[in-house]
Amino acid sequence: MNPDNRKLRRQLRNDHLRRKFNKPIPRTVVPSFFTLMNLFCGLIALMQVYEGKLEFGAWLIVFAAVFDMMDGFMARIANANTEFGIELDSLSDIVSFGVAPAFLLYSHSLHEMMIIGIIITAFPALCGAVRLARFNVDARVEDRDYFKGLPIPALAMMLVALFLIFHQSPELFESFKYGFNSILIPVILLLSLLMVSTVPFDKIPRFKKEHLRKNRGRVYLFLFYFVAVVTLQEYGLILVFSIFIAKGVLMALIRFWREIHQEPLS
Repeated sequence: MNPDNRKLRRQLRNDHLRRKFNKPIPRTVVPSFFTLMNLFCGLIALMQVYEGKLEFGAWLIVFAAVFDMMDGFMARIANANTEFGIELDSLSDIVSFGVAPAFLLYSHSLHEMMIIGIIITAFPALCGAVRLARFNVDARVEDRDYFKGLPIPALAMMLVALFLIFHQSPELFESFKYGFNSILIPVILLLSLLMVSTVPFDKIPRFKKEHLRKNRGRVYLFLFYFVAVVTLQEYGLILVFSIFIAKGVLMALIRFWREIHQEPLS
């Protein structure tokens, strides 16, 4: 073979390899990493609950929520909101925030109610699946500034916070007829129904100057949420998500009241 041809072929091969390995990393990689860590925490939580380490499993669900928040944060910064990311996020969420909290609470106390306990346990996962499927369909149509229906991580954090508070102070629930289950069952049913409702709930504001300026009050509120959870831990979780849920329901009721009392146009 001609030496010049050999040299040319070697140069072309080197150029091909250089282009292959110098390709920029896809923007979806970083958000997807946090999404998979969310799923990983949910899976480990299930294992820990199965082994009887319920409190550790509960905190792993909280860590899953941190990773879930981080994947959304990174996707917005990198402008990497894709259909792949939305689908992967929903698959992870149904495990970490639908199945894992339900299994935690069934293992803890709902199993005592036999068939009723099984039915109640199914609500977070079933309603969460419906809520996530609807979210995925809506995300292809429009990007709203709010969540339609309670986000499934909010349900999980409320249930986990209730469990952690009971674990720390079981005497708080002794006066109820069925103990912890007397509070737990209505909360599960209410939050599950809110997930499949159309009640609007706040989204974390977008990281753009005009959007942050327009939603300054919401920014301060989310900063308060963060500080409360870090400093008060399980009590911070219950406080923050109680405010988050109450605000959404109250604003929906006010909007409904205004609509039914609005004077008809002449």
